[in-house]
Amino acid sequence: MIRALLLIIDPTNTWERIENSQHGIARVFFVSILPLLLVTSAIESYGLMTWGRERGLEHKVKPISTDLLVRYEGASLLLSLVLLFVGAWLLKMIAEGFHRRHAYRDAFATAAYSLSPLFLCRALNAFPGINLWLPWSIGIFRALAVLYRGIPRVLKPDPPSALGLYMLASLMFLVATGLANFLQILVLDEKILA
Repeated sequence: MIRALLLIIDPTNTWERIENSQHGIARVFFVSILPLLLVTSAIESYGLMTWGRERGLEHKVKPISTDLLVRYEGASLLLSLVLLFVGAWLLKMIAEGFHRRHAYRDAFATAAYSLSPLFLCRALNAFPGINLWLPWSIGIFRALAVLYRGIPRVLKPDPPSALGLYMLASLMFLVATGLANFLQILVLDEKILA
């Protein structure tokens, strides 16, 4: 969680420390990402249980049932994990399309740390008056900014390929996270069951 904040505040030095550290998949996931997902999920759950959520055109705040909250947070956590692991695999495949072999652990570290601002912004969903697309918009904007600095540091593509890799990876994360946010909203609005 601290690293997610540092990536927003001081991305260059933070990526340099990430580049110089041993970033194994288990270490990145269990030390950085899983605690971040659990803390933001707890904050979001507390806010939805305590303050509720605006529903309908009248902008009335209605409480969220425990059953709905469990389904929503479960779907949110599952989609975040899919984004993380499949997104890292897709990032590795995209990077290899630029004629350079990369380890999955490097792609995972890049994807995980780049998506951490998005996961951090999920805590804003706790407030009832906030449209659920606003935290996603802020989070994906920060995530793409962090990704821009992370790709050259961790994946180390050839300089002529770096911008193309960033553009394709950005498009992939933009579409995938937008779809995940849309599915989360459908679960919260009880339009689909998770």
